[in-house]
Amino acid sequence: MYWRSWDLNLKVRLFGELITHTFFWMYFPFMALYFSDVFGKNVAGLLLTIPPLLGIFSNLAGGYLADRIGRRKTMLFSISLSTVMFALFAFSPSPWIDYIAFIGIGMAGSMFWPASSAMVADLTTEEERRVVFATFYTAMNIGVVLGPVLGSIFFVHYRFELLLVCTIMELVYAIAIFFLIKETLPSLVGKTEESGPPPRFSLKEQFRSYTVIFQDKPFAIYILAGILVAIAFMQLDLYMALYVKENVHNQPLVWWGDWSFSIGGTSAFGWLMGLNGLLVVLFTLPVTRWFRNWSDQSSLILSSVLYGFGFFLMAFTVNIWLLFGCMFILTMGELIRTPVAQSFISKYAPEDARGQYMGASSLQFSIGRFIAPLAIGLSQWVAPLGVFSIILGLSLLSALLYVYMFRLIPPIKNEVLEKVN
Repeated sequence: MYWRSWDLNLKVRLFGELITHTFFWMYFPFMALYFSDVFGKNVAGLLLTIPPLLGIFSNLAGGYLADRIGRRKTMLFSISLSTVMFALFAFSPSPWIDYIAFIGIGMAGSMFWPASSAMVADLTTEEERRVVFATFYTAMNIGVVLGPVLGSIFFVHYRFELLLVCTIMELVYAIAIFFLIKETLPSLVGKTEESGPPPRFSLKEQFRSYTVIFQDKPFAIYILAGILVAIAFMQLDLYMALYVKENVHNQPLVWWGDWSFSIGGTSAFGWLMGLNGLLVVLFTLPVTRWFRNWSDQSSLILSSVLYGFGFFLMAFTVNIWLLFGCMFILTMGELIRTPVAQSFISKYAPEDARGQYMGASSLQFSIGRFIAPLAIGLSQWVAPLGVFSIILGLSLLSALLYVYMFRLIPPIKNEVLEKVN
């Protein structure tokens, strides 16, 4: 899908999310360190388990609202909430107020995602959807790469100024959504805001809606498989960081004659993560195009296998260049999976429940992020080969669940899913 043919909604949001993601990643990676300094490590560890749990409910609420009141209103509400929370953070007189603002920003982001993804699905055809999702994923990861580098300067030395600029950027994005973004929810397209009273938000109805969704057995298995993948992939920031810090000692990265540039420990981990971010930015769109003729089933299975073996092979080496090779393998799994997973849900979900399916789909990341840190505790009793073997086992089990899931999908629907790839 060529840029010039994109709907204005998509163009505005691509630039908006690139900018807001960049500013988000200028402060987010440093929050664990900040809270550890002001509250102590034990208290900070407990406090940081709460946002992922609240994010689960925010994701579900965002999906419900996206299907009830519309994508645009849900996005506008979440961005407005984020603007207020950034302002509260900037002018906060207390670390506890900082923490409340941090939670609010996270909940606003979780609520935004289902409506955002549903709007992309509303505005694209099945054939175009993978590439568009891949483009948004690339923009997000540009922010992931640039944000921490800039944040290491601005968050540490100019925190108030950084948070104030974040507030302004969120406000500008909210204004752009208000004036430039149009509603895409099929049942509301073409209707005026005055056509009737807005639907009443009902927790009971929301719970009933999601109960029906999770009774969809193939979708429930999809969520379970995704949780296993998420647990594995999130070891990039968890167990892999610990493994590299403790086992990858200082060694030459490049050398020429008597001169050499050496890395090890934390610096080696930084280089590995930098490679991951660089590969995502440079190759998301090319990989999406290379695999556009692959079925969703084959792509999801291959990505799980690449995740697992990318991590597993790390157990057999502490050589930085071989670890780069392992990182390349598991990053390929990430690049293959992400646009396919988003595109699959948009095709599988009923049109009138697309936002809720998107919100429910995000549970795999929220639950995976909540369970993944257990690998750190496990490493105190299990050798690296054992931990990496468990990660491999989870990845392969997710691949088997994907095989089972596609066998459960009704033949007619499965035929439609395959036809659009």
